[in-house]
Amino acid sequence: MILLGASGSIGINTLEIAKRFQLPIETLGVGYNIKLLNKQISIFKPQNIIIADKKDKEKITKDFKGEIFFGQSGLIEAIEASKSTLLVNALVGFLGLEPTLKALKLNKKVALANKESLVVGGSLIDTQNIIPIDSEHFSLSYLLNHNVFCPFKNLYITASGGAFRDFEISKIPNQKAEIALKHPNWKMGNKITIDSASMVNKLFEILEAFWLFKSKNIHAFIERNSHIHALVEFHDGSLVAHFANANMQLPIAYALSLGLEQNFLENLQSPLIPPLTITNSNYKLEEINTQRYPLWELKNTLLENPQYGAILNASNEIAVAAFLEDKILFGEISKIVFQSLERFENSNFSSLEELLLLDKEVRAFSSSLL
Repeated sequence: MILLGASGSIGINTLEIAKRFQLPIETLGVGYNIKLLNKQISIFKPQNIIIADKKDKEKITKDFKGEIFFGQSGLIEAIEASKSTLLVNALVGFLGLEPTLKALKLNKKVALANKESLVVGGSLIDTQNIIPIDSEHFSLSYLLNHNVFCPFKNLYITASGGAFRDFEISKIPNQKAEIALKHPNWKMGNKITIDSASMVNKLFEILEAFWLFKSKNIHAFIERNSHIHALVEFHDGSLVAHFANANMQLPIAYALSLGLEQNFLENLQSPLIPPLTITNSNYKLEEINTQRYPLWELKNTLLENPQYGAILNASNEIAVAAFLEDKILFGEISKIVFQSLERFENSNFSSLEELLLLDKEVRAFSSSLL
């Protein structure tokens, strides 16, 4: 397979699954973590590697004799040079869009953890060869594939609620990054932790579900344990839920099995992840309060105008970067996003070139609001 984003949590867990089931890695991409890359080279022996900065070439272990690609252009060149039919896209942010499009154009399957590919470019993507790695979308697929008798009525995904789920609402807008980064359930990357606190991450996942499952009947609740990842309501009146420990190796393993067309899971001798002990947990689904999460007001607007995802992503990336640098307070994130959507509400695109232009314009406008 080709693995992009090998130094992040999804990438590291993908390599754990690859090691467990002895799956070969042809091409391995990281950003700047050359120390980790050298360890991965010694274990997985890829034929190709991708790094962000050409200056880091001298830091790569002398044991590596394959081809080295560099930067954003190197991502595309490495995909073109690789024979693998599966790409695992674990890149973070807008950077992940073009590799997804390139892989699909080359008839490769894409195990997708890069939310932005669908959030921003869903209208340009044929999802037939997309296999979701996000736990919520994996869970929806899992539930839908286990009911062949009745069509679904509604899809539900869940949210943890982020750092401010129990904060006094009036105090939330004035918080700084230090507080917003204190996720109540686990430690993640800074960007996704802030997006969890603002509920933007769940807006992204709503849009992902729209493109993957071709439905606007998608809703979300807060589930504090992070044990229930998705629910499906069927027209027969039944409702099913997927419970699992929040361990990304579960959706990754299924994605690799499907993408490589190898059913290496059929003879499992032990669980992929630690089973839940549900007797010690209380389960409750809570509505998402728009006073606490103002951006959640955009949910139905985005489902009616899914190309707005490009505006949401660009403006949010600018705002979150400024927030993490303590240039703005938390409440300014939503203001910048709302103003950007109002400014570009009549925008649309029908090609990658038009999308890239829109993205650039939104980022410039959002930056002017700082």
